[in-house]
Amino acid sequence: MTELMNLEMVLPAPLNPPFPERAKMSELGRVHFIGIGGAGMSAIAALMLQAGVTVSGSDRAESATVESLRAAGARVGVPQQAENIVDVDTVVISTAIREDNPELVAARAQGLRVLHRSEALAAVMGESQVVAVAGTHGKSTTSSMISVMFDQLGAQPSFAVGTVIAGRGTNAHLGAQGPESIFVAEADESDGSFVRYRPAIAVVTNVEPDHLDFYETDERVFEAFNRFVGSLAPNGVVVTCADDAGAATLAARSRAAGVPVVTYGESEDADLRISEITSAGSSSSSHLSWSFECRGVRYEGEQDLALKVPGIHNQLNASAAFASALISGYEAADIARALAEFVGADRRFTLRGEVAGVKVFDDYAHHPTEVFRALETGRTVADGHNLYVIFQPHLFSRTREFAKEFAQALSMADRAHVLDIYPARELPIEGVTSELITGAGFSEVRYATAEGAIEDIVACAQSGDIVMTVGAGDVTALGARLLESLQVRHGGESKKSEA
Repeated sequence: MTELMNLEMVLPAPLNPPFPERAKMSELGRVHFIGIGGAGMSAIAALMLQAGVTVSGSDRAESATVESLRAAGARVGVPQQAENIVDVDTVVISTAIREDNPELVAARAQGLRVLHRSEALAAVMGESQVVAVAGTHGKSTTSSMISVMFDQLGAQPSFAVGTVIAGRGTNAHLGAQGPESIFVAEADESDGSFVRYRPAIAVVTNVEPDHLDFYETDERVFEAFNRFVGSLAPNGVVVTCADDAGAATLAARSRAAGVPVVTYGESEDADLRISEITSAGSSSSSHLSWSFECRGVRYEGEQDLALKVPGIHNQLNASAAFASALISGYEAADIARALAEFVGADRRFTLRGEVAGVKVFDDYAHHPTEVFRALETGRTVADGHNLYVIFQPHLFSRTREFAKEFAQALSMADRAHVLDIYPARELPIEGVTSELITGAGFSEVRYATAEGAIEDIVACAQSGDIVMTVGAGDVTALGARLLESLQVRHGGESKKSEA
């Protein structure tokens, strides 16, 4: 598939072949994860534990994730320090781990094998048929849907996704093994390492500029996805959204290079077309129809699709899953029944609780398009009642690039409170604050502290109203505080979600 790789474009190191030979999990020995509590690292660590690998790790602070890994048999040290690198053969790091990290310094000094987390995940994949889900947004939900779907279809898939799957209680599971087995992976594009998985099916939900702190330019973002498609296994298939301009361009380029492509969406030229979409309350439905050829096989048919999750975007995500199962040889009616068992993913429009008819939801959205989709769903669920939002921007660089777009998306709320920027891995950038969003000209979008936002919402919210905490940082913790404050105001008990 190298025809798709523009090797003349200078990209960050993780995207530049040739890549080292894929490591085998059986050869890794005792594996230590620096930053084991992160979503991606914890998933790989959990898979290795399930496979019988001796796992250790470290993190900066204690967490529920760290405790669950200890309970599964991992030795985890807090905080990170050189003394943790004992009885270790292989060290796994993410892009967030810097060379001056004391544990990485110790590992280098001892001459230990050091793998990026993408290389470690590739080792766990082994000989499996990989379904890798990429995209600027929608990866976690779509990969979770595909995991549940294949499980319900009896395929016993392995999976590693970026969030806890509702009803499964985990973000990682080691299923059947061998060359015919299925491994579903969320393919994170943020550091370019998603080109290492050799997928049999590469799902691309959308392609938009993001992670410009890493890529620097829009062109590099699109070239990275181009190379992701170029990393397909022999006879691999691209499944991508016809409604998204970036994904549609990727599909056209792939077809021109002779790569099998299946598109889905509301677009009239989609191979698998979705229509009659409805979303009400906590559910949604649509009608699917398809007529296309893929790898010499003709596919034609139609199927109604009912989901236990709301939102047009979730119907699109489910269409990607449906197409993946269809080209894998499953019957349409069985696929629809399997997808109907998906009940959500953590921090993807997750109900945290209800007090006096006021429902509090939490969502991970941190890109303008994601925020728009999340609030669009909130509007549907509110059904004419008020929608209040507490939004925490994630990264200074992302806020700088998309401040106006964030403001436009947030203006869908009756009132949107914007908190200070969550820095994550970044240092402050001069002149970049939340005021770039609140000063974009939308009166309903205003700056607030966490305390001020909670106080204002609690004073105004009435039965039937929806409150959303939105962002990839620690804004998620405000859900519990909102529910407690609503309970104090209204009296009675809070109905807290078990999700």
